[in-house]
Amino acid sequence: MKRLTGIPASPGIYAGKAFLFLESEYPDIPRFSIPKRQIGEELKRLDRAIEEAMAELTLIHERAIREMSREQADIFAAHIMMLEDPDFQDQLKARFNETHLNMEWIVWDLARELVQKMRASPDPVFRERSADINDISRRLLSQLLCVKRVSLAELDRDVIVVAHDILPSEVLTMNRSRVKAVLTDEGGRTSHLAILARAFGIPAVLGLAAATREISDGDTLMVNGGTGEVLVNPAKQELEGFKKERMKYNKRLEESMSGKNLPAETRDGMRIVLNANIEIPEEAEQVRNFGAQGIGLYRSEFLFLTQGQAAEEERQYQAYTTVLKALEGRPVTIRTVDIGGDKILPDFRAADERNPLLGWRAIRFSLALPELFKTQLRAILRSSVNGNVKILFPLISGVEELEQARGFLEEAKAECRARGQPYAEHIEVGVMIEVPSAAVTADILAEHADFFSIGTNDLIQYTLAVDRGNERVNYLARSTHPAILRLLKRIIDLAHQGGIKAAMCGEMAGDPGSTALLLGLGLDEFSMAAQAIPQVKRIVREISMEDCRKLAEEALGGKSWKQNAALVESWMAEHCPLELAV
Repeated sequence: MKRLTGIPASPGIYAGKAFLFLESEYPDIPRFSIPKRQIGEELKRLDRAIEEAMAELTLIHERAIREMSREQADIFAAHIMMLEDPDFQDQLKARFNETHLNMEWIVWDLARELVQKMRASPDPVFRERSADINDISRRLLSQLLCVKRVSLAELDRDVIVVAHDILPSEVLTMNRSRVKAVLTDEGGRTSHLAILARAFGIPAVLGLAAATREISDGDTLMVNGGTGEVLVNPAKQELEGFKKERMKYNKRLEESMSGKNLPAETRDGMRIVLNANIEIPEEAEQVRNFGAQGIGLYRSEFLFLTQGQAAEEERQYQAYTTVLKALEGRPVTIRTVDIGGDKILPDFRAADERNPLLGWRAIRFSLALPELFKTQLRAILRSSVNGNVKILFPLISGVEELEQARGFLEEAKAECRARGQPYAEHIEVGVMIEVPSAAVTADILAEHADFFSIGTNDLIQYTLAVDRGNERVNYLARSTHPAILRLLKRIIDLAHQGGIKAAMCGEMAGDPGSTALLLGLGLDEFSMAAQAIPQVKRIVREISMEDCRKLAEEALGGKSWKQNAALVESWMAEHCPLELAV
């Protein structure tokens, strides 16, 4: 038996079989001439490859309809249509008849040429279709080269995925009914994989460093996403203990869920707003099931990251409208696209950026591409007639960016009016406070914003100079660091002095151990993964604001993150004796 310890990224306990997900690299594509006597057979090879790929895609599409969202199933429907397209097949055969080169090379060469042309197109829909060409060409090459193609979307059994890392686009399209837990070598608690795992309720342990070397395909694994512990091929005794731990976990979860519909109110009568973070429209339906009062952060960039789909205005409008209607008048805060850093669009890859996390991302990306930005703003404005929408601008570093973003919003409104497209007249505009310059000038920003939303993931990263995706240093990213607590207090106080509310949508908001501390600092609204709301609400109902303020005052005088962490832990044990590792 092996025992591995990583970063507890998404709570939950599961035992099952390992599925080693390693990107299978194709061998170098061979290039050789086909003798005249074999030309007919080579064309038959292509026909067989297309037929087999079609059969494979049809099965996947049928399963996607049963087990995934309609939107994800449509991806595979599009692939079927493209593979069936006579024009695509004719291009392959015409190129073969001209060159008499082997079919693997023909497929690879034509796909490369088509992808380059599509990515160079000014039409965003056409550019996005390049992902489909990549997919169907890889599928054909798999058949021609007899290489087994691995895809998380095509899983047909329950597994624990073990990978070096998993891209957000792969998480969005994977068969989530079959992925029961995720383990990776890289990543941390605030990585986008972790955020998605929590959103989908999938246990995850990240930053294991050597998981893909220590674990073999088919190994029996025991995963505890709350503690970061992984057992590989455990003995019978460990399995029995694991079953008991899982029963205790399920009981604690049931106890937390039992009060999901009770108000989030402290013992001395303070009502607290608890909202949910979502990544994709499908999550909106379950938000209310966990007792959320609204959506405090809709991460719109995941509309742009789904492979094979364009984020054109109509598609965005439909996605936002779906969420607003599902919330039935409750507030929905849509963050404009936060692309860049570690979330890269294929068509906007800035290969020459030495440090992308400090480079062309978030609001900087949007302001540099006005038409793309206004397309999103128009979609949000049009959807606003279907509910209570707020707009949130990410990574604002100073008032100039906020004024420029507001200027584009006014242009988008004028364009909607010119088209006769109605929108809500009064839409609140908020600023994400996630870089030190915004925290220091929060008094200035408060004059131009309707609310603040504190993004602690980036605020901690930038303030402490710690790359949250680097497993070598992410242990330094501590929310109880004196610098972080002092910045949080400053942001909240300056928001209140400016007459606006301070919310928090970073992962700290969903950490039960931080709830009392944040209340004591004066935070008005919390937004978190929906699954975290029942437990945070249970803690809120166990404590008083007076005690929370005393805790915050003492923590603000702390000298180190370790001292403050110990203080908060002992305070929670005394005032809220709940088991927090749910």
